[in-house]
Amino acid sequence: MASHQGLLILMALALMAGAAGGMEQEMTKTSTAQRLTLAAEPVHEIGQLAREPMVVAHPDGTLFLAGFGSKVTGVDPNKPPLLWKSTDGGLQWTPVAVGNAEDGARGNSDVDLAIGPDGALYFVTMGFDRSTFEGTHITVGVSHDAGENWDWTVLSETRGDDRPWVAVAPDGTAHVVWNDGKGVNHASSTDGGQRWTRTDKRVFDVGGSSHLAVGPEGMLAVRITPISASGRQFDEGVDKVAVSTDKGRSWVLHDAPGQLVWDPTFQQPGVIPRWVEPVAWDAQGALYSLWSEGTNVRLARSTDRGASWAIHEVADDQMAAFFPYLVAQPSGELAATWFTGNRQEDSLFVNVAHFSATASADAAPRIVRAEPFVPETWQDRVDVKARDTAGEYVPVLFLPDGTLGVATPVQDAHNDRYGFTWWRFEVE
Repeated sequence: MASHQGLLILMALALMAGAAGGMEQEMTKTSTAQRLTLAAEPVHEIGQLAREPMVVAHPDGTLFLAGFGSKVTGVDPNKPPLLWKSTDGGLQWTPVAVGNAEDGARGNSDVDLAIGPDGALYFVTMGFDRSTFEGTHITVGVSHDAGENWDWTVLSETRGDDRPWVAVAPDGTAHVVWNDGKGVNHASSTDGGQRWTRTDKRVFDVGGSSHLAVGPEGMLAVRITPISASGRQFDEGVDKVAVSTDKGRSWVLHDAPGQLVWDPTFQQPGVIPRWVEPVAWDAQGALYSLWSEGTNVRLARSTDRGASWAIHEVADDQMAAFFPYLVAQPSGELAATWFTGNRQEDSLFVNVAHFSATASADAAPRIVRAEPFVPETWQDRVDVKARDTAGEYVPVLFLPDGTLGVATPVQDAHNDRYGFTWWRFEVE
């Protein structure tokens, strides 16, 4: 979703109003045998806000983290997007110069990062005009020297452009999807991001680009949801997973797993706020989906490219669960995050989990969880102090040493404290 405070405040109100219940289905519950613990003290990078961050690890060990901030890029959609890097595992972070508007580096809202098999770093972002409450453009940059130099391409300048995602296939083909209120668009590059080709036919003619994942042999999965164009468009009944096996030239659509309830106003009491509904592939070609229904967090696995799903309940903390995120390792391991909240306690927690898939799709995954923690995020205003997520997901990734890396924004207008926190977790 684009950087607009009012909608996020409404989301928080919807959350505090209570959890939504979903239709019950047959599923297997998991049990927790071990726990995730902090591998090191969290590192706070203070200076510029990094809302809804994304983080990736370069083959040379460098970590890159992107985000957007109202203090710097929130007003002008043509400001260069924000990017940081760390060469010491996240202990210290430095800003990365990605170019200027004349170079094509412009974007003040949603971001995503991806690394190609050759080490190419891809950075996609969008512009958002607060005066009209809508997206303005989608741009994508590529660096072949670990962030030193960049080439930028404008993929779209359509009114309503929103929520871009980027992923790179094993053969080096880079893919970007986004929406504009009239469906989900797709573009790809086969030459390292120098030239991009937009697919003539959309992934789907309605709905929003909720998430993108690339699997073995270049298989693509796009999660399509009913809300698009920064919340200005709602297509009732659109809850799909689109899969392509020919680099995005054609798509097969399946119903997404679960019984999701959507509120286009983000104000209905008892309805869970939703935006990013993540999907992920493993090296064996299994496709995963993670979502919440009320207080339950559920993980589904498909071995037939989304045609059917085995569903497992992986968490229930008796608090509203929302805004999940999911990544997969080739080994079949998965890492996930989600928020939980309780209006009676005016609380907001970030949850981190590690799932180990089993050989059988019907068997429940083994789950290891960290102790939920409270992020330093409040609504970005000084007249009230209420908890806020500062985005619609918390990114997580597998690090080379086997630990999990997590990034959360720091958003505290009352103390003029902005930035992000880097967390690292290991199995106890």
